[in-house]
Amino acid sequence: MNTKINKMLVTVASVSIVLSACAAPTAAPTAVPATKAPAPAATAAPAATAVPAPTLAPAPTLPPAATAVPAPTTAPAAKSFQIPEVKPGKFNVAMVLLGPHDDSGWSQAHYEGLLDIEKSVPDSSVSYIEFVPEGADSEQVFRSLGRKGFNLVFGTSFGYGDPMETVAGEFPKTMWVHLTGFKTNGQNFGNLMGAMEVMKYLGGMLTGARLKKDGQTKAGYLATFPIPEELRLGNAFALGMRKTCAACTLDVRWINTWHDPVIEKEAAASLFDAGVGVVFTGADTPAAGDVATDKGNKWGLNYDWSGNCKKARCLTSMYWNWGPVYSDIAKQVKAGTYKPGFQYFDADAGALGIYGLMAGQEPTPGMKDLPEADLKLIKDTLAASLAGKFTRFDVFKGPIKDNKGNVVVPEGKALEQLDLDGFKQFGSPCKTCMFWWAEGVNAELPKL
Repeated sequence: MNTKINKMLVTVASVSIVLSACAAPTAAPTAVPATKAPAPAATAAPAATAVPAPTLAPAPTLPPAATAVPAPTTAPAAKSFQIPEVKPGKFNVAMVLLGPHDDSGWSQAHYEGLLDIEKSVPDSSVSYIEFVPEGADSEQVFRSLGRKGFNLVFGTSFGYGDPMETVAGEFPKTMWVHLTGFKTNGQNFGNLMGAMEVMKYLGGMLTGARLKKDGQTKAGYLATFPIPEELRLGNAFALGMRKTCAACTLDVRWINTWHDPVIEKEAAASLFDAGVGVVFTGADTPAAGDVATDKGNKWGLNYDWSGNCKKARCLTSMYWNWGPVYSDIAKQVKAGTYKPGFQYFDADAGALGIYGLMAGQEPTPGMKDLPEADLKLIKDTLAASLAGKFTRFDVFKGPIKDNKGNVVVPEGKALEQLDLDGFKQFGSPCKTCMFWWAEGVNAELPKL
C-alpha cells in the first residue's frame, strides 16, 4: 500500500537462533534464521535455553524482578532465509516477524501468541521466521511459505501488506492474515488488529495525572513511521492525557524505525533533556521506561509486551496478549469456517492490557501516589472497556478538535473504522480519516 513503508529495512548480523522450550510435551516452534546465501537446507535448531511459558490469561502477570528478560537475538547478516518445512498430518502455522522473537516488545508478544496455538489447537505445528524486512524480501518469504503448503500464515508488520496480498492470490489454499493493515480479498487474505487505542488512551490518562502530580505539563511520543496506526495511537494518548490534565501537551519525535534499541534510547533521552516529563513509545523496545530516571521526575511508558515494565521509572506498559485471538483464528481456519476480512477486536476480547491495573497486578510505583479522583476515573474507564462498554469508537467520539482548532469530530458523532485505519493519501475510502493531530499535540503533520 505505501511504497515508502515498503522501503523500511532491518539491519541484520549473523547469529544462531535460540528456540524456546516452553510447556512440555509441546515442542518448541521451528525457528528459521536468516543465513548467508546460499542457504542450506532448512533444519530446526535444537532447543537450547528454556524460556518461561507466557501467561495467556487476559491479564498476564509481570515476571518477578529477578527473572532475566532474554537478550534480543542479534540479526543475521544477509537477506537469504531458510524456510521451515511443514509437518505431514499437522495443521501447519507460520509467523513472519520483522524483529527478533525475544525483543521484549512487539515481536515477542506475537511469538508468545503463536505458542498458544500449538497448545490450544490439536494436531497443530507452529514455526516462525524473524528479521524479515518489509518489501521484496518479505514477498519471497511469503511465497516460499505458500509453496511449502502452510495452512495459515501470519504477517506481523504493516509493510507486509502488499506482499501478502500478492502472494495470497497465488496460493488460494493458504489462509493469510496481515497485522495492522486494511486490505482483504474476502477469500484467503484479511487483516487483524486490536483496539490498542483504548489502552493508549488509558496510558494518556495516567500520564496526565502523573504530570499534574509532578507539577509538569509536557509529554513526549516516540513515533515510528507516518502511517494511520501511529497517528491514531498518538491521538488516543493525547485525548486521554487531556482528560486528566487539560493543560498538558505532547511533543512528537519521529524515529523512523520499529526496532532499534540505540535509536529509541537516544530519542527518549533527547525528549527528556528537552524538558518532557513522560515519554511513551510506538516502537518495540522498552527504551522509554529504561531511560527514565528519578532526576527531574522522569517517567516512561513501554509498549507491546507485559513483561517489559521492570524499571522503577516505568509508569506502565500497554501490551498485547495475542494468544486467545490467534488460537481462535487457527481453530476457525482448521475447521474451514474462518472468513477473512477486517477483524478488529476491543478490550473485551481479553487480548489487551495496561500493566499495573489489570487483575492480579500490583500498581507500579508511579501509580501509587496519583490523585484518587484520577485513579478512579482511569480504573472505571478500564473496567468499562473490559466489559465492552467503552470501545475505540468511544475514544474518538466528539467533540474533538485538531491542534489547529478545527472540529474534526462534532459532538454526538464518532469516527468509523475506515477513519481509524486510513489516510486518503494511501488510497483509503475513509471520510474523516486519521491524518490530523489532536488538540494539545505540538507537531506538524508528517510528509507522506
